[in-house]
Amino acid sequence: MDTRINDIQGVLKKYGQEHLLNHYATLDEEHKKELLDQIENIDFELIKRLYEDTKKEIKSGQDDITPIEYLDKYKLYDDYKYYENIGKKAIKQGKLAAVTMAGGQGTRLGHDGPKGTYDIGLESHKSLFELLSDGLKEEEKKYDVTIPWFIMTSRENNKATIQFFEKHRYFGYQKDKNIFFFVQGELPMIDTEGKILIGEDGLIKQAADGHGGIYESLLKSGMTEKMKQMGIEWVFIGGVDNCLVKMVDPVLMGIAIDKGVTVACKSVVKANPKEKVGVFCKRNGKPNVIEYSEITEEMAEARDEEGELLYGESHILCNLFSVSAIERMGANTLPYHVAYKKASYIDKDGKLVVPDSPNAYKFEAFLFDAFGEVDEMAVLRVKREEEFAPVKNADTVGVDCPKTARELYKKFYNIV
Repeated sequence: MDTRINDIQGVLKKYGQEHLLNHYATLDEEHKKELLDQIENIDFELIKRLYEDTKKEIKSGQDDITPIEYLDKYKLYDDYKYYENIGKKAIKQGKLAAVTMAGGQGTRLGHDGPKGTYDIGLESHKSLFELLSDGLKEEEKKYDVTIPWFIMTSRENNKATIQFFEKHRYFGYQKDKNIFFFVQGELPMIDTEGKILIGEDGLIKQAADGHGGIYESLLKSGMTEKMKQMGIEWVFIGGVDNCLVKMVDPVLMGIAIDKGVTVACKSVVKANPKEKVGVFCKRNGKPNVIEYSEITEEMAEARDEEGELLYGESHILCNLFSVSAIERMGANTLPYHVAYKKASYIDKDGKLVVPDSPNAYKFEAFLFDAFGEVDEMAVLRVKREEEFAPVKNADTVGVDCPKTARELYKKFYNIV
């Protein structure tokens, strides 16, 4: 142990992070080991670079942004059945799996627990997890096939999520046979001086690395290898908070297979030119998503000859990937985006500091930043009222909240 401590101290001194062991002696043996494990797993060069990047001015206007082509699901006409039949065949052959990103907590909803365990207020009192499970089971009956379900949790909610599924007998799934859990990656939070924060538990203060971490997490957890062993070729990745998510869509699959692309995404048309959503585009000739903050007013208002917005295809986190694309994207580190957040921490004197304003940087990758890895991808426009009912905000906000999601869900399923 002395050798291990000495080695770690040497690394910390090199990067100016010696304070991470300030309160080591006060921890019990289990937490001492966990802290040392955490430190040994930190990529200090990456943390140093990320901190240096927070001091740089963000350069904008350097990229060539152009509209992206898309297909409207309900204007495919004769091609609809053609694509659907291709997709149905692949689904029946067991080539599709579903991945749900469920690492978040329900804090913004006033819910104490994983967001997937939240009850949106239906008379059935079903949780988001059960609503998603119902959707998968309905499709399984239709195609007479089992669609494996992979659920990405976080370190924070992994235990509670698995306990919830155990309590509900995995909603009919069998753990480690057709339902699997894996944990999202994390990165240390740092203060404005570049020092890594220590949390109330005496361990490194970490935050989830964003939905862009999905590729690396699938790869490192061995899930992509498991998928290949099961004969899976395609993976639908969506969020847990969309209670109308359609994880099994033969038309989307058929388009991807027919066009020979490894990524196919769903979009809904922007509610209005100023809606604050990321939209699909081409960035320097490659598929991408441009954030609303990057779009000029002229671009936001621009329309084509048919009156459609040129930049009107909203990214709704409903994406289909080939397993090979996930492996390729997981092998390459995505760029990290910085967010300035409030974070409580233990100071050098061992006292808990609870800030009343942002004081720390967290870093996260965005799933769509990997789209530039492919030359082409398919974008399929679907109807918002049929496939997009997110639960992100409390009812007091009035949009993307339990009330709006509940109304959309009940209308879609004709629940009186």
